[in-house]
This record gives sequence, C-alpha cells and structure tokens, in this order.
Amino acid sequence: MKEINITTTFSVFDSLNELPGNIQKLMERAVEIRKKAYAPYSKFRVGAAILLDNGKIVLGSNQENAAYPSGLCAERVAIFQAGAIYPDVKILQIAISATADKKSVTSPIPPCGACRQAIAEYEFKQEYPIEIYFMGESGAIYKSDSLKNLLPFMFDKNFL
Repeated sequence: MKEINITTTFSVFDSLNELPGNIQKLMERAVEIRKKAYAPYSKFRVGAAILLDNGKIVLGSNQENAAYPSGLCAERVAIFQAGAIYPDVKILQIAISATADKKSVTSPIPPCGACRQAIAEYEFKQEYPIEIYFMGESGAIYKSDSLKNLLPFMFDKNFL
C-alpha cells in the first residue's frame, strides 16, 4: 500500500481592507449581488462576481426552486453566464460572499462540490488557473490560486 499526501495552500486576508484594490471591488460586487439572491427556502444568500480577462465582470446569485435540484448556486449562475456570453474569454478571478437571514456567517464559505466541478471545467478548458476568493458576510477571506486546491482530483474530459 502507498499513501498519497495532498497539501494545499490558501492565502488568508483578515478583512476586505486587506485585499488588493481590484479584488476588494470584485468582492464588493459579490456582496451586492448576493442581496438579489432568490433564497426563500434556505434563507442562505450567495453572490459571485467573476472578472474576465477582457475586463468585464459577470455576476450571479443563487436562484432556488421549490423542486430543490432545479435551483442553481451563485457560482454556476455566474460562470455559465460568462461562458454563454464570452465563450472564448478567460476567467481570471471569482469572488464569492455568503450570508444567512437567520444567523451571522463569519466563516469563509467555499463553493459546493457541483460548483467546484463547474469551475474545474472552465479552468481546464482555458488552461489557465482561476483565482477564487471566498468569504462569509464579514470576517476573513480565503484565496485559492486555482480550483485544484479545492478539488485536487478533478474529473475532466481526459477521463472520457
């Protein structure tokens, strides 16, 4: 038997003020769009802001549905919109912010598994890492230099 040891590194910023100016503005857009989330069931609101290499910013908020599997997370709303409108433009950074109506969320909230897989598809397609910044409604912000830190055994088209 062999053992595989996987280590990942994240940068931690204690507050929005510590982020580089352009990332602070991107995260502020994520915070603003999360207010438009449609979350009548979970009461958990997420916003995502994506910076493309053409300078455009694409936004997404979670959109729930009474038939739970029919809803979409903010990250997938934003990344699918970016892919649909700008199919050949690289995604440079994603900023994600989450909050809950009934409690304070001060821990960084990473993308769920389905969103990680969706981000992986675009990172693999563009052959360029996507920086991912994520936070709760306040507090620390974590930065991952690539989706590979969040999903080290990525499933991609090479397996098909």
